[in-house]
Amino acid sequence: MPRIAYVNGRYVPHAQASVHVEDRGYQFADGVYEVCAVKNGRLLDEGPHLDRLDRSLRELRIDPPMARPALRVVLREVMRRNLLRDGLLYFQVTRGVAPRDHAFPAHAASSLVVTARPVDLVKAQARAEEGVRAVTHPDIRWKRCDIKAVALLPNVLAKQAAKEAGGYEAWLVDETGHVTEGSSTNAWIVDTDGNLVTRALDSAILGGITRRMLMQVAQEAGVHIIERPFTVEEAKAAREAFITSATSFVTPVTQIDDAVIGNGRPGSVAMRLRELYIMASEALAQA
Repeated sequence: MPRIAYVNGRYVPHAQASVHVEDRGYQFADGVYEVCAVKNGRLLDEGPHLDRLDRSLRELRIDPPMARPALRVVLREVMRRNLLRDGLLYFQVTRGVAPRDHAFPAHAASSLVVTARPVDLVKAQARAEEGVRAVTHPDIRWKRCDIKAVALLPNVLAKQAAKEAGGYEAWLVDETGHVTEGSSTNAWIVDTDGNLVTRALDSAILGGITRRMLMQVAQEAGVHIIERPFTVEEAKAAREAFITSATSFVTPVTQIDDAVIGNGRPGSVAMRLRELYIMASEALAQA
């Protein structure tokens, strides 16, 4: 079955989906996006993702393309037309089409694109059970990483550098030697005292939806959480390390650069939290 995309009011074959050459998302990366996981035909953490989309739009002063109830209908229709059971739903809003000018256009309707693709959850689970390697990389991004903007070139360069070095993810490191986050994930460690450590929310990182849900799950499970920066050296000496995102859920990191984390196998805390997160997300989606 061919993939179907939504582009500004029309459902079209994915191969034919296109935007105007003067769409500001294309020319200026003037837009925001969200990625929702779909499991067993249900959107995970839909409400928080839509809340974050609204916040990103407000921060960039972009008008919502439609009311939330209408957007939810579009998301589900894209899922339905793609027969999506397990996968990802990507939706992007830009400031719209206008003659090229750095300043905001006086009159432009926001553009909305929604796409869907399947994900092999068996393969993703196998990756988690094997663990992944993170490669450190200088954080050269702008100072508003709390906005989920489509301007991702520094992230792309970091991810590619990690891939070329044999890694799965890049861990971005600020000028003080502290890990901010991954190129497309939030970064976590279990320190030598057994505490769960992740950077506190600020403009240097994205407020991950999976991150927020995981913190709730961890607290309910009695895991002590500390929100603070940690250095690369502390991460390499940690009991465990892992990443979180809508696409990876909770995935253990078993190596950072050339340093093996713990015993080189996925840690028990990370794997337990992965299980609890998936259970909690599925329960909320069914509510």
